[in-house]
Amino acid sequence: MKFITSTKLFTATLCVAALVGCQNGGTKSAEKKEGKVLAEVNSGSITTGDFDRELKNLPEYLKAMADTPKGRTEMLDTMIIRELILQQASKDGLDKGAEIEEKLQDLRKRLIVESFLKKKVESESKVSDEDMKKFYEQNKDKFKSGEQIKASHILVKTEKEAKDILTQLKSGGKFEDLAQKSSIDSSSAKGGDLGWFGKGSMVPAFEKAALALKEGQISDVVKSDFGFHIIKLTGKRPAGILPFEDVKEQIKGAIMPTKQQEVFQKIKDELKKTAKISIKEDVLNSVGGKKDGTTADDKKPVEAVKPAAPEKK
Repeated sequence: MKFITSTKLFTATLCVAALVGCQNGGTKSAEKKEGKVLAEVNSGSITTGDFDRELKNLPEYLKAMADTPKGRTEMLDTMIIRELILQQASKDGLDKGAEIEEKLQDLRKRLIVESFLKKKVESESKVSDEDMKKFYEQNKDKFKSGEQIKASHILVKTEKEAKDILTQLKSGGKFEDLAQKSSIDSSSAKGGDLGWFGKGSMVPAFEKAALALKEGQISDVVKSDFGFHIIKLTGKRPAGILPFEDVKEQIKGAIMPTKQQEVFQKIKDELKKTAKISIKEDVLNSVGGKKDGTTADDKKPVEAVKPAAPEKK
């Protein structure tokens, strides 16, 4: 079983929006910041507007972290660390200079290009249900699956916490609500739902306990390397071909790269068609490669080397 770690969140948050951070140099922006102040950091501040932008730029698989109090706290702490680094870098004079400006300009160009392509490619590379159904029918053998189960869980750090939650469940507490409130796993945002999985997908202790349950049944406290779980079995299905509805997103992911490549090629062709482009071949040949004063034409091929004289008999 794979759980999102604080390290991943720290790294992603530390790196996201680097352009804005470098331009501000870790000091107060001349422009008025949006939203309420979440934290004051020396002479700077972090607002709800900053937090929302940060969240927007995180990878999808990390966004669920902000749905839990613990995740929001960790994210804000990482933003504070980054602000402190930027402030210290500014004091050390590392936020200025030709090299920084050059890299900022390069980054700005890349961001503009990425923004343009993202907008164009996303709007034009649509995968229809018809495309997906056709792929499904032609590749049914790829969607064969063994017996699968569907489960939800609540993960906590201590056995005492798990037992307290189990008592609440036995007293009529709603599993999904308790998962959102108490679970430290990213699945808490979805009420603990882990989706469908087969044998070998989860750690042994978790899998053994889940497979032993009947549909709708809740386990006792289960210990694994990740902490203490309470598991609820929400579905079972036999081996066979997975239903189309269950693999739609998987099919879309398989088709999308080809669609996007087609759109990207179309964009390149259209841009070149209306542009005046003149390539200076002599200049092109003079850049890059080894600067040893010779060209490919100056170097003699192996075959041109004078052969050794035959031995005298």
